[in-house]
Amino acid sequence: MTLARVVGNVVATRKDPRLEGKKLLVLQQVAPDGQLRDHYFVALDTVGAGARERVICVAGSSARMASGMKDTPVDTAIVGIVDDINLLPEDR
Repeated sequence: MTLARVVGNVVATRKDPRLEGKKLLVLQQVAPDGQLRDHYFVALDTVGAGARERVICVAGSSARMASGMKDTPVDTAIVGIVDDINLLPEDR
C-alpha cells in the first residue's frame, strides 16, 4: 500500500469501455510524516476521494481486487481516504 495526496484528475474521452464512468486521479506520493515525494502516478478512485485528500492506494493485482474492479484494466486503485496518521516515537 502507498500513501498519496490527490493533486489532479485525468480526463480521457477515449478509453477502454470498462473504465467508463470511473474517476482517474493524479496522485503524489507522501511520506508518513507528511512530506511530499517527487513521485506522481494515476490511480482509479473507488472511494470518492477529493482534491488534496490523503489516500491509501494499492497496485498490481491488489488494485483489481478493490470493490468493483474485477476484470477492469487498472494498475493502481485508491482504496481509502486517510483521516489521520499517528507515528510511534523513535526508540532512544
